[in-house]
Amino acid sequence: MFVPYILPPVHVTRTVRSVCPARAGVAGLCAAHTCVRAEHCPSTWVLLVDIAGPCISSSSWEFVRKSHEMLLIEEKYKSIAKLLLSSGTCPRCVLRFCCVGSSAPYRLPYKIFHKVQSAGYEFQDFVFSVSLPPQLLVREHSAWLQAQEEMRRQDRLLEKADIIQLKEAYKWIIHPMISEELGVQAVSKSLFEVGVVFCHQDTDEDCHFLVTVCKDCFKPTKNKQSVFTRMAVVKALDKITDDDFVTHFPWPPSTPKTTCQVIDIQCNHASVFVAGRYNKYSRTLPQTPWVIDGERKMESSVEELITEQLMTVFQADSFNFSSSGREDVDVRTLGRGRPFAIELVNPHRVRVTEQVMKDLQQKINGTDKIKVRDLQIVTREALAHMKEGEEEKTKCYSALIWTEKTIRKEDVEFLNDIKELKILQKTPLRVLHRRPLASRPRIIHTMKSEYMDEHHFRLYLKTQAGTYIKEFAHGDFGRTVPNIGSMMKTTADILELDVESVDVDWPPALED
Repeated sequence: MFVPYILPPVHVTRTVRSVCPARAGVAGLCAAHTCVRAEHCPSTWVLLVDIAGPCISSSSWEFVRKSHEMLLIEEKYKSIAKLLLSSGTCPRCVLRFCCVGSSAPYRLPYKIFHKVQSAGYEFQDFVFSVSLPPQLLVREHSAWLQAQEEMRRQDRLLEKADIIQLKEAYKWIIHPMISEELGVQAVSKSLFEVGVVFCHQDTDEDCHFLVTVCKDCFKPTKNKQSVFTRMAVVKALDKITDDDFVTHFPWPPSTPKTTCQVIDIQCNHASVFVAGRYNKYSRTLPQTPWVIDGERKMESSVEELITEQLMTVFQADSFNFSSSGREDVDVRTLGRGRPFAIELVNPHRVRVTEQVMKDLQQKINGTDKIKVRDLQIVTREALAHMKEGEEEKTKCYSALIWTEKTIRKEDVEFLNDIKELKILQKTPLRVLHRRPLASRPRIIHTMKSEYMDEHHFRLYLKTQAGTYIKEFAHGDFGRTVPNIGSMMKTTADILELDVESVDVDWPPALED
């Protein structure tokens, strides 16, 4: 035998307002909502239809009358429903403790979609998250202990895991409303997330008794304003005995006089990742902004010239730039360029066509300082290819070398015959302020010399990635051995350095 949840309107004689003590009045869910009671029902109680307003309209009853789905509460939960209703618990929480797993009876309109629409995101579906005040866990635990005791009188068991999760019930209410208004579906996994954060100051002290009983569960942290986090309260409720709980927390809990407040409605879209290769033609342009002690040293950077256009198109909140290695401010990057990737954080625009990407690339290339190619959207997982086996990759350089002593063509030709030269490099003095001191073995795979005059020659090198080329030339006060200067028995230095190629086959080449 079942007890009906929804009754025909003929049974309704009056309306009452109710605030759920087990829920601390979650706004838009069960707080200060209108409940309809039928006084003449044989079982003396009836759960009624919640109406999103102060009165019951004829259209609302017409909706109920036409509804083909009648929710039924199993007979074994009837006594629990009576107990919870008599304590002032709202109908939706009664349904949760009676293990009603259908979403239909929980639904109630809510205007979250206004926030979503005004935020200006592009999305095809959404996932919904909710952050509820931790004290709701305490009130829920109290109601569960009472419901469990009632079930034991029937030689039955009500596990806490059997109760419908509060967040699930809330999602059942919100999902249909947002879906209907936005024209998209709520799914379990989505790139677009809508999150609602609640607080309820009037019941904050509900958790405080747990500190006296379970002190080790609540430890202050620098990043948390309160020790009463959800995880801490869950841990304490798992640890506290039933006797200690009922001693410190009353049943039924006091009915809140105010509803929960929505303190934040957050919209967030998963990052979009854009990859490509860049050439740098300027010897006064750093890869990333060059700021020392708060003072900017260069007016722009490769990173800024690229991301400025991307941020405009994708309307992102921020970005993270990464690349396959980096060049010094006075080093050019030629050939097919250096692979790079940019994470665009919380983009509002995501439906970008190939033509838009081509136009975007053309705008970036409107300067003579840099050029980009193969600009495309990639997955987060694909970024691993850029860093994969980074030290095993090779890079090719062209260096203009100056020597202190006078040289002839035959003085540099011996470099052409050197293959797989092993060198040892300590962290260069010029980068020691930002990188740890270490000795790194590196390999110069090949070298080719091109004599220019008595003090200059050009050297083409193919090296292991991560090799400091400038230090290989001048030795860095003996911190790189061997080096060009030591091999030629003179003082040597680099006047100009170009990256000719970065041998990373990523991202995929695109047609021009």
